[in-house]
Amino acid sequence: MTFQRARTDEQRDQRRRQILGTAAAMLAEMPVAKLSLNELSRRVGLAKANVLRYFESREAILLQLLDAELTQWIATLEDSLPPAEGTPRERGDRLAKALAESAADRPVLCDLISAQAGVLEHNVSTDVAVQHKHATLRCAESLAHLTRRHLPELGTQDAFRLVGLLTLTIAAAWPYHQPPQALLDAYAADPALAGLRADFTDVVRQSIEINLTGLLTRAENTPLGANPLGVDTVQG
Repeated sequence: MTFQRARTDEQRDQRRRQILGTAAAMLAEMPVAKLSLNELSRRVGLAKANVLRYFESREAILLQLLDAELTQWIATLEDSLPPAEGTPRERGDRLAKALAESAADRPVLCDLISAQAGVLEHNVSTDVAVQHKHATLRCAESLAHLTRRHLPELGTQDAFRLVGLLTLTIAAAWPYHQPPQALLDAYAADPALAGLRADFTDVVRQSIEINLTGLLTRAENTPLGANPLGVDTVQG
């Protein structure tokens, strides 16, 4: 990059791409929790205040990377999902396996998803949140559409429910797949504890299989989080 100060829209866009590209490269080296704005600024070659001229926070940068990772993942799935052949259970099991294995192959995506609700969405403006959630919705729609191509027996809302449950499973399972050294040492020292170390791919695969079986059996076709019986379950 030859210019010192971005003066045109093209140069500002180029600077934004540089910041995003540098952050993406850092995530290939370190987890989300270790990526600091100070180190990102140093690697980009800008003062932190100048980085914040293009993105309002570290979290805003990482949310854009999450949106890009989701989009790339779904584009890859378009070409890699297995043929839609066999019974609903057979097709569902193959779909679950493909989704779990493809997610496991994208550790940056899984790490960003695991940090999304608890960290990344907590230091952004309403405008950034709206843009991010619209991008999330577009990705969910695409993934639900792919799911229904393989399982047309699923209703539209149930396909969305599956996507939501898949995301929640990835978010919950990924930290257990990255235990700290103390736990690794404990598993190695005590064979009775070794079974507690969760295999991310298996956990996600089994979760999708079970959720698909339930969704197909119940066939409620209601939005994620809705009460299909219409009963108020809030306790007074």
